[in-house]
Amino acid sequence: MEQRQLGREGFTVSELGLGCMSMSGSYGPSEDAESVATIHAALDAGVNLLDTGDFYGMGHNELVIREALKGRNRERVQLAVKFGAMRDPRGAFIGIDTRPVAVRNFISYSLQRLGTDYVDFYFPCRVDPNVPIEETVGAVAQLVKEGKVRYIGLSEASAATVERACRVHPIAALEVEYSIGTRDIETTHLPVLRRLGVGVLAYGVLARGLLSGQIGPTASFGRGDFRAHSPRFQSGNLEKNLDIVEKLQAFAAGKECTVSQLCFAWLLAQGPDIVPLIGTKRRQYLHENLAATRVQLTTEDLATLDRLMPRGAVAGERYPPEAMQQVNR
Repeated sequence: MEQRQLGREGFTVSELGLGCMSMSGSYGPSEDAESVATIHAALDAGVNLLDTGDFYGMGHNELVIREALKGRNRERVQLAVKFGAMRDPRGAFIGIDTRPVAVRNFISYSLQRLGTDYVDFYFPCRVDPNVPIEETVGAVAQLVKEGKVRYIGLSEASAATVERACRVHPIAALEVEYSIGTRDIETTHLPVLRRLGVGVLAYGVLARGLLSGQIGPTASFGRGDFRAHSPRFQSGNLEKNLDIVEKLQAFAAGKECTVSQLCFAWLLAQGPDIVPLIGTKRRQYLHENLAATRVQLTTEDLATLDRLMPRGAVAGERYPPEAMQQVNR
């Protein structure tokens, strides 16, 4: 597995990371044993970046990772942890809290659940409109001084907010949705991030499975599955989007790869400062997407893909309206 550096301070990770959110119920039921086996398979394949959030499964995700890391060399694993989301006893999201006192509370619980003394990459899951980003980043910077955190990031923040944060402490990367179907950051963020030396941790590479080739026009999603409420999966939008996926599948067939592998290969080709996350809870899909590193795309291939999937081609927003209000702050 090749390595990539995020930011200017030496945060070096595998060119593909493992997103662990689906291991805690966000996309239907999961099995802890298979989740642990998937993490083991990723580590054995050379993936060293595990991406989680303290609110994934209300702490469950961190406990799964702790189990998976038993007997492993902690120094060879990069743990990326998001904080700030608050949930009620039923699991509903009830707000964001990134006050400095809350930051210290969140890291304390994460270290306990993960069974570690430090987190490699720590960042708020969203920008709290009630707390200046300077205060939040300043609180995490204090954790860096104390050895509890190594590198600082942001998630779904606007380019202007990233720039403000960089004045307080170097920001290694911005976690943001980026895929061949979601290309907003190419105009809104990438020029600024590259000027500041901030990398990109890209999630949603397969648009929550939309680009995987595994979803049909009559797909239905169970209670608790994010896609049941996602505009891109609603009737009217879904059919239009699957028409585009068919074109991508035909192109992928010509490259002797799956459409999922094509999507990861495309993102890897967008620059060495971008690290895509494979979001899966199953070894089968992990191995499929890891093989994307062997897919070579020429300049002509990339131009063809731009024509097949131009910016804005996907129908529907990536989040429901209330959630869209929380991104790009």
